[in-house]
Amino acid sequence: MKTAVVILNWNGEKFLKRFLPALLASVSGRDAEVIVADNASTDGSMKLMLYDFPKVRTIRLNRNYGFTGGYNRALFQIEADYHVLINSDIEVPENWLDPLVEWMDTHPECGACAPKMHSYHDRDRFEYAGAAGGYIDRYGYPFCRGRIMGKTEKDRGQYDIPEPVFWASGACLMVRSWLFRELGGFDERFFAHQEEIDLCWRIQLAGYRIATVPWSTVYHVGGGTLPNNSPRKLYLNFRNNLLMLQNNLAATYGLDFYRALPASNEAAEKGIRKAAATIRMRMVLDGCAAVIYLLTFRFRYFMAVIRAHKDFRKIGRKPDAGQTARYIAENAGRVTVCGFYRKWMVPRAVLGLPVKVSSE
Repeated sequence: MKTAVVILNWNGEKFLKRFLPALLASVSGRDAEVIVADNASTDGSMKLMLYDFPKVRTIRLNRNYGFTGGYNRALFQIEADYHVLINSDIEVPENWLDPLVEWMDTHPECGACAPKMHSYHDRDRFEYAGAAGGYIDRYGYPFCRGRIMGKTEKDRGQYDIPEPVFWASGACLMVRSWLFRELGGFDERFFAHQEEIDLCWRIQLAGYRIATVPWSTVYHVGGGTLPNNSPRKLYLNFRNNLLMLQNNLAATYGLDFYRALPASNEAAEKGIRKAAATIRMRMVLDGCAAVIYLLTFRFRYFMAVIRAHKDFRKIGRKPDAGQTARYIAENAGRVTVCGFYRKWMVPRAVLGLPVKVSSE
């Protein structure tokens, strides 16, 4: 099979009923298959699949492993050249898949790609979750082409020239199956949220690119699992952002230092120190946010940040100097991380100033 289009479902019966027929029609006649993996839903999702979509392959997991564990368990047992991770709350047009497959076929340097993502409710406007591909700033704050903080743009074709991005949304993401396996899939400590940014960062550190394919567009409802005002979602975002920085920042900085100081051990040590300082600063910024939550009587949000930091300290893994040095020695000159904004995006966004990110 060329392409496996995999929905990871958890209590998404209403979305499957609404959007699965169009998804099935869009892959008809192509070397592709739609598969539904279910994270132990407690609604009528599996009954719906049994009676309304009996020919669709389903993978039933014995409990809710989250986005990370659920997709790992599903994708590791599916044989295909490309895996497409797609949310149940995505509406696809007829011709959405072919441009992604063609891009991956003709760009072997690309490890993962995604379509442009529009809002289902405001179809000319980019959707918050992925827009036209994402970037990240020096403190780990993600933003997108077409979305900075909570402000989204209308799609006027301003991002229709393909260029490398830092990350693409896991709501609809095509990845080379062998590369996903080689990298160990998603980091299951994340459970959900920002795991795709971590994966895309690791894909780049492995020497591959991330791209948005502007000839493909999908429409995302959003908030189907956790609403935007959920303290649980806030907790996951704060905790996982720190885990992501700890996973990848030392190697990224180490590659920078190696350019000026071609000694892998020293570059690794400097990269680890700079990464640790950056993470400490990010935790200070998180603390400022927590104080604001406390002063505005949003006590559940305040506690979500406190718990996020506590659990990060519990499950975090500090980078190993020897492993980082070996990585730098083997990959310096070969790996370039694209879309990493070396400044702090937030003040410029608040002031309405442009945030310009180099494609290199």
